[in-house]
Amino acid sequence: MKLRIVLIILAALGIAYLVINFKPAPAAPQTTDAAAPSSTDPQTTGATRLPRLLDDADAVPASFAEAPMLAERVAADALPPIEQRLPAEPAVIAPTDEIGRYGGTWRAGFTGPADGQNIDRIQHNHLLYWSADVKYVTPWIIRAWDVSDEGKTFTFHLRKGMRWSDGHPFTTADIMFWYEDVYQNEQLNPVRANWNQIGGQEGVWEQVDDHTFRVRFSQSYYTFLTELASLGVAGHFTRGNQALGVFAPRHYVKQFHPDFVDAAELDVQVKAEGFETWVQLFKFKNDPKLNPECPVTTPWLVKTPVNTAQMVLERNPYYWVVDTDGNQLPYIDRIVLGLAENLEVLNLRAIAGEYDIQGRHILMEKIPVLLENQQRGNYRVRYWPSQAGTDAGLFFNQTYDGDAEVAHWLADRDFRIALSIGIDRGQLNEIFWLGLGLTGSACPPATVAYSPGEAYRQRHAQFDPDRANQVLDELGLKQRDSKGYRMRRDGAGRLVLEVQTIGAAFINFTGIAENVTEQWRRHLGIQAVVQELERSLSVTRHENNDVQVYVWSNDGSDNPWAHPFQVLPNHVRSWAPLFGRWWQTGGQKGREPTEPARRMVELYEQGKAVPEQERYALGQELLKIYADQAYVIGTVGVSPAMMGVWVVSNDLGNVPESVPFSTPAQTPGHALPEQFFFRVNGADRPGT
Repeated sequence: MKLRIVLIILAALGIAYLVINFKPAPAAPQTTDAAAPSSTDPQTTGATRLPRLLDDADAVPASFAEAPMLAERVAADALPPIEQRLPAEPAVIAPTDEIGRYGGTWRAGFTGPADGQNIDRIQHNHLLYWSADVKYVTPWIIRAWDVSDEGKTFTFHLRKGMRWSDGHPFTTADIMFWYEDVYQNEQLNPVRANWNQIGGQEGVWEQVDDHTFRVRFSQSYYTFLTELASLGVAGHFTRGNQALGVFAPRHYVKQFHPDFVDAAELDVQVKAEGFETWVQLFKFKNDPKLNPECPVTTPWLVKTPVNTAQMVLERNPYYWVVDTDGNQLPYIDRIVLGLAENLEVLNLRAIAGEYDIQGRHILMEKIPVLLENQQRGNYRVRYWPSQAGTDAGLFFNQTYDGDAEVAHWLADRDFRIALSIGIDRGQLNEIFWLGLGLTGSACPPATVAYSPGEAYRQRHAQFDPDRANQVLDELGLKQRDSKGYRMRRDGAGRLVLEVQTIGAAFINFTGIAENVTEQWRRHLGIQAVVQELERSLSVTRHENNDVQVYVWSNDGSDNPWAHPFQVLPNHVRSWAPLFGRWWQTGGQKGREPTEPARRMVELYEQGKAVPEQERYALGQELLKIYADQAYVIGTVGVSPAMMGVWVVSNDLGNVPESVPFSTPAQTPGHALPEQFFFRVNGADRPGT
């Protein structure tokens, strides 16, 4: 039985892998040559069928239609006609398979207020975005752009007539308000964003007219478009709570900003809302997930916030996207996310068929029972694998300073290598990945254009406990106590490492960490204690540089310029928080990187300034250092373990068989969930 199930999984994964063996995203084209398919003319066949954005003005339909629930509001004079709610050139989506039908409630699960990315990914609220195969950057809120002055100047054109969810016009005033009054306000943003600078110099944003704005840099910055399309920048829905996101609803949130309201009046608002400062009030009001009154530009708007037991979203009547037949999207009326007390409860609900589509938090270890219950639960299991080097890497903090002895060993390359070759990755693969992952370092596979090759994929990743023990002895850790544990050099007893994991995550990071630390104990005489923390507490410990070793995925390692967070030393949840703080503040805070980490930062900065073809060699050199230094010890990767196992209702249409799992592209956002639809009436479906 087990063999049969694994063979079924392998067959499905074989199809999925055909989809994801792609080159990383090139510099963004201004247009594509894609032609709009009709509802009866499928664009592709088989597993390669994907939805597409058609950015040709000729693709805009001559007339438009809307959901019945909105038509009723129009008839009652509670809403303007559809033609007045759409922009002059709406975005046009060619659906995955067919023109859908309106209606229904998408049932899903989430784990609480800290699980905001669960909703962010569905909403994919970016100025620019990624194609479904994550091969290139596409228009989105920005309909077109021009790059000039050798990559130093970017001119962006918005969609004329686009509106916020409350009907107010969306213009460059919302962009410039964010740039001038939010981003440059030192109370809201005391640290400038790394993505808005090159060579230590900030980009300057300028308004040209109501629908055109320009960003100028002092040096060439070809990856700026990649940044705008990816998670690091995202948009208002995702980053509004941080006063980031590159745009904000000026007409609404300016009433909570001291530059636009009397100080005494604002102070009254702050106290009335239970906050201590206007900054806290502003960030709350600018966070649509917590404040349903905040206007949005997303497919669905929030009706019940994320800090409740059931988060509810409803279609945005002013959503600016249509299908090729002119039907305003989304097709689905509502999304209801039910709070799950823990991952076990969430997965049990998925197995029982209580979710219509769910990938976030579905555990890979549940695949056998999911497959067994497909027919009973009226769903199908799909695999959307990642190209990240490791699904569960061990991040060794290079700036830890809480214990001088431990800090010394964390920063010692030979020590890290010894611990790396002291891991039996094959055992991990069988236990936690069902044998479906690829063992190796934290380096991405050779199929990725930025990869330095298979030799680096296997760098320091072969199980060799004899060699590991020899290295540890030669480093001066030869002395052991009566139980065989290695002793500290300073005479203060046993050497003990702390390994931090996050509970209620996507992979059994704690179980993997405990297995690894048991292998270190048994094979190397190294004691490590696993500590599972709640996610917000984990972030706080990273901010305070209190983490020794951290276990997480290095998603984004397939393209460091699209998602550098787990590859480069970054401020939060990285392998060198203080290096990242130094880098992001221009040397004002943190600690200056040592070599070769500094060289990695230099390569990254160089790559931002050159076209894509020149960037490959820089990326390969960067990843060579990354793998050779073992700053992050890889275990198993290139699998669907990290949010890549999807449970999809058989009633749901237009869901691709497989797309590459991508953090930069916010999976499933790049599968364009607004074009998902229910093939049957919502009234005929249980639980809706």
